[in-house]
Amino acid sequence: MPRAKWSLTICRPTAADFTVPLTRSCDGFTCRSRGSVPVQTRVRHRFDQNQRYRRLRFQVALGGCFMQQLSRASLGQALAVAGYLVVSAGPATAEASWPTQVNAVYKINFGGLDIGSFRFQSKVSGSTYALTGDAKVRAVMGAFEWKGTTTSAGTVSIGPKPSTYNFDFNSSAIIGKDKTGTVKMDFKDGGVSSLVVVPSKPPPPDMVPLTVAHRQNVLDPLSAVMAMSLGGTHNPCNRKISIFDGKQRFDLMLSPRRQVRIAEARPSGQPSVGFVCRVRYVPIAGYRDNEETKNLASNANIEITLRPVPSANLLVPHQVTIPTGAGTATLTANRVDITTQNRGLIALTN
Repeated sequence: MPRAKWSLTICRPTAADFTVPLTRSCDGFTCRSRGSVPVQTRVRHRFDQNQRYRRLRFQVALGGCFMQQLSRASLGQALAVAGYLVVSAGPATAEASWPTQVNAVYKINFGGLDIGSFRFQSKVSGSTYALTGDAKVRAVMGAFEWKGTTTSAGTVSIGPKPSTYNFDFNSSAIIGKDKTGTVKMDFKDGGVSSLVVVPSKPPPPDMVPLTVAHRQNVLDPLSAVMAMSLGGTHNPCNRKISIFDGKQRFDLMLSPRRQVRIAEARPSGQPSVGFVCRVRYVPIAGYRDNEETKNLASNANIEITLRPVPSANLLVPHQVTIPTGAGTATLTANRVDITTQNRGLIALTN
């Protein structure tokens, strides 16, 4: 008797398609899953081996759909940009001192599930600074894992002047090839003096080309956030952040939306108000001119909640919200420790 083969294809499902039971009689036994699996994008899977391998392949296929949706919505990039907003808005005046150290831990949630974390650290000593960001994302019960580390260093007075920037990532899957990548940049006179991207790939036909001008008068993603000036206690949402990450030149446009109250697990002595800003992604060069980029650029519901910390003269991002076609991703502060020269440690715990 020939082996029964089962294929499942769902594109942009209706509400009735959001749960798909995985029960099918094949070769005299029943292929059973541990329950219905939510499906929100294209899923293709063919049962053609033993029961355990079939179930594993479905999990990986579902994970692939999840990761594909992240890619199609540019969510990975958006989360990275959101993570870069972890550091301060900078001193309001040239005389104001930068905090000697900031340590922050953020939780990453997607569709109601905790899928990872983002850790940020900044250190300032004299006129030099060093920034580090570490992100970890796991999906489908560990079937997929992604890790990324970003570092930036330079000198600082009123604003930062980067000298080096590095971004390294690696991803692994139970089935499939592991992937790694690196971006390295050096800066001189306010522009990128050298750039190395590994692996080096030919640009796709729909790529908007980068020119030398796009690499001048720019900051890397981490240093760009340090360049923002708080300038007092007014609403901080009216600003633009210009970023070049080694592959793409884009702006983030912030505009006021509303104010919220922020609850604390332990009182910090800092104001509990949060300014909610709309964030508009504006691609300039180095991006793919396709539907996914257009969807992200037209997304009017990306938000960041900024919390002023007057004792440290900082703006601390409390939460970033990014809706996508597969669900909503959030980056929420779990704990932020700020060490200042004059006031010691300020701890924000949520």
